[in-house]
Amino acid sequence: MATDKRKVYAGAALLVVSSVLILASGPFDIGLSATIAGVLGAVAALGLAAGSLLLGTSEEGRAV
Repeated sequence: MATDKRKVYAGAALLVVSSVLILASGPFDIGLSATIAGVLGAVAALGLAAGSLLLGTSEEGRAV
């Protein structure tokens, strides 16, 4: 099966960046207000979903 490498790389990058955003907005005291931390968490959750979608549809055939 052929794999769309662009989707794999973009999906992996989104997963890594989103994971870092969730970890940064969570338990560490880095001076973020609760509102900004909540917005970062929400954006990161959407990034995790998009990255998973890209990885799941990177091969031909049915999506995972």
